[in-house]
Amino acid sequence: MHQKLIAFNLKQRKPLSTPELQAGDVLKIFRKIKEGGKERTQVFQGTVIAIKGGQSSSKTITVRKISSGVGVELIFPLSSPQIEKIEFVKRTRARRAKLYYVRDKSVKVLSKKLKEVAVKSGLVPEETISEENVVENPEKEEKETKE
Repeated sequence: MHQKLIAFNLKQRKPLSTPELQAGDVLKIFRKIKEGGKERTQVFQGTVIAIKGGQSSSKTITVRKISSGVGVELIFPLSSPQIEKIEFVKRTRARRAKLYYVRDKSVKVLSKKLKEVAVKSGLVPEETISEENVVENPEKEEKETKE
């Protein structure tokens, strides 16, 4: 029964090219907004403070940012057709799965608490990697610099 449920949920998911998300990741979320007859894309950049849903097809992430000194949180269902794409910006080290405590902290305290971590290239979507930073064959570059 449990395996059938997981298979069903995997089939229902909308294919999104998102990396493995963790609490503490900084993301840019591009979402479609309809105003009257027009449709535009709005970008929301913030820190992931919670991921809920696990294996379900209705997985959600809670993203928080500070805008003009006011904390703004949005909950995004990952399988929503309103989400165009999710772009990975950086990863910070978080020692908890849910970062609800950041609601009570100032930005100054959080910058000390959440330190940036180097990310392996497999976690970052290919669109966010600039072509000049990609090294095709690192051994060839080392040999050329020695000569």
